[in-house]
Amino acid sequence: MNHKELIQLYFNRDEQASAETYRQFGGYCYTIANNILGNAQDAEECVNDVLIRLWERIPPNRPDNFYGYITVLTRRIACSRFTAARAKKRGGGEAAVAFDELNECAGNDSVDEQIDRKALGESLNAFLGTLKPDHRAIFMQRYWYFCSVEEIAKNLHLTKSKVTVTLMRTRTKLRNYLEEEGFL
Repeated sequence: MNHKELIQLYFNRDEQASAETYRQFGGYCYTIANNILGNAQDAEECVNDVLIRLWERIPPNRPDNFYGYITVLTRRIACSRFTAARAKKRGGGEAAVAFDELNECAGNDSVDEQIDRKALGESLNAFLGTLKPDHRAIFMQRYWYFCSVEEIAKNLHLTKSKVTVTLMRTRTKLRNYLEEEGFL
């Protein structure tokens, strides 16, 4: 079943939409959520929340890119859960490490506050456009999908050392770029 047919199931209010979404995207959503939350049970709950939100939001929304839509929705829900868990002195997972790494080059405000700003988002997109494709892939896997260094190395057939050095150099470039753009 393609994405347009799947979205049509939501518009028809067919309960099969959730089952088919879970079949096609459940593992993918779970991986994103688990990378952020570091807890299997929380990740499973996050996937269930994604399915509920999809049911609530489609219709009226008709996403052109369902894959992107579900990715962003999963990430937002998982990050909200992570923030709540961290506030309760719980947490863990790759998200904590990734946020700390980004905080080194993002200034005094929290990364969450800065990322929400439209201008910063546009600058980050422009910065990503300056990176080599392999460096951009490493950066995105680490800071968008919250993959561990080991996972990135395995996914991209690189050494852990290469991934670590690339991330360090990319963060330095990002910090310099943000300073030039006046964000720091």
